[in-house]
Order: sequence, then structure tokens, then C-alpha cells
Amino acid sequence: MPPKQLVPRIVTVGAAQMGPIARTETRRSCVERMIAMLRDAACKGCHVVVFPELALTTFFPRWFMPDWREVDAFFETEMPSADVRPLFDEAKRLKIGFYLGYAEKTSEGRRFNTAILVDREGAIVGKYRKIHLPGHAENEPERPFQHLEKRYFEPGDIGFPVWRTLGGIVGMAVCNDRRWPETYRVMGLKGMELMLLGYNTPAINGWAMVHSAPEPEHLRQFHNHLVMQAGAYQNSTWVVATAKAGIEEGCSLIGGSCIVAPTGEIVALARTVGDELIVADCDLSLCTYGKETTFAFSQHRRIEHYGLIASQTGVVEPS
Repeated sequence: MPPKQLVPRIVTVGAAQMGPIARTETRRSCVERMIAMLRDAACKGCHVVVFPELALTTFFPRWFMPDWREVDAFFETEMPSADVRPLFDEAKRLKIGFYLGYAEKTSEGRRFNTAILVDREGAIVGKYRKIHLPGHAENEPERPFQHLEKRYFEPGDIGFPVWRTLGGIVGMAVCNDRRWPETYRVMGLKGMELMLLGYNTPAINGWAMVHSAPEPEHLRQFHNHLVMQAGAYQNSTWVVATAKAGIEEGCSLIGGSCIVAPTGEIVALARTVGDELIVADCDLSLCTYGKETTFAFSQHRRIEHYGLIASQTGVVEPS
């Protein structure tokens, strides 16, 4: 019997890394930068472009703001807003889908670190709200900079959905979600073939500095790629990860935007810490090998032994 031939399913993906966004930079300016990269992506044949987490503003959780009116200035109450509508219009004209991260405030006053997936016709087809919020909730002025995501956002409330779009099964995540294997596995169990995510990651850990436990910057970048390469390989999925990078309001953010194959190999990598588009042709059929061999979940997973993962959060050591 001749070997089964897989039909290629190519999705050309762009990771549109953004350099620093100043606190005074307007949403309109950010959108103009993104539109410039969209046009570059169109010239390179992209079907979808991934922008960073909180792509419309500076990374505001680095500041403690007691006045919630000041905080709300960083949040979107509608999407698209008037300032963001040109991005949707241009993407529709170019027939390019996109992932966009932003701070969302709902009509009930709830706040989430959110990402949306927009299809090639300019319609929002998916929404994800960040689940794994890092940092702290209280003012810690001893830190060189704060990381107050737990103050400004609630954990996501819609789980890890996936969508049939772009010719495959697509999932989303935001920043710190990439460090948790459960993120990939839950969507892997739904057949995910392409994971899109944006991030803003400081090059220095403020907690480590205060507690005299420095973490060299090269380790920050190593761990950034390590977790995504492992997640891609262990779930046989493509991963497209886009940074906000560079020196933003005095805080260094790592770059390293990348596109990772289902084998765990990085096939495209940003070279700068500024606005930069990287592109790869992602053949979704390459997910099949891992999903039907080493990580054929239905054949090899032993869920009778995994109960602790979903029933316990912290460590309980043996007596």
C-alpha cells in the first residue's frame, strides 16, 4: 500500500513586533505603525499578522495608579474604536487577518487583558482573555518598576477556546500564558494547529532585583523561547509569538519574536527590538505527524493519573 500523502495547507504568517510605545503616544500613532507593517505583510503574501499584547498603549502595569480614572485611559470600551477602525479597514482591504492584544473594559466595568482574532474580511471571529496573570496586586514601591497586572486585570473567564479559521484550527494566548504547559495542552486537546500570542516581557525581573536574586537577561530570552518550543513540540502545533520590545519608559523589554514549527524548531526570529515583521509559510499539515505518533493523545495519555493537575494549585510536599 503506498504511503499516505498529506496535502499541504499553507498559512503565511507574519509576527509584527513593535518597538517601544511611550506613555504619551496616541492610539492613532500605534495604529499607523501597525498599518505600515500590515502593508509590508501584504507584499510578503501574509494571510494573518500577529501584533503584541497591549499593542495600543505603553505597558501601564509598571506603574501604581491610585486613581482609576487614570487607569481607565488605557482601556478600550469598544472594539474597534474610532482610533482602531483604520486598522480593521486596511486589513479588510488587504485581505489579511490579524491578532490584536489590548486592555478591555466591559460594559459591567470588568477589566481583562484581551486578544482578538480578526479574519481576512475584517470580522472579529474570536476573543481570548489572559488567564495566567503574573505580578502582584498591591503597591510595592521598593521595586524598580512594578508589575501590577493582578491589580488592573481579572483572570480570563472564557477558558482556552479555539476556532476553525484560516484553513485550520487556531488558538490564542497572551504573554505569561506561554509559560504554562496547561495552556498548550487544553487547546491541543481541541486539535489546535496554530497558536497566536503577543507579549510584553521585561528584560529584568523586579522581584529578583529586590530580593537579590538577579536573573541574567540572556536567561529571560532563553526561557521565552524554551517554553514556546516545548509547547509547540509537545502539542504538535505552530506557535507565532510577537513581542513589544526595546526601552519603553526606561524599562527594557525583550524582543525575540519568533515563529515555531510543530517540531519545536524556530523557523523565523526577529533581529531587532524595534518595529519589525518576520514571516514564515506555516504548513498546517506538518502538525499531523506528531499528533498521530508521539503525541497521539487518544492512544498514549493516562488521565487516571493526572487528577492532581486540575484539583490542586500550590505544592503539597509529602509528610
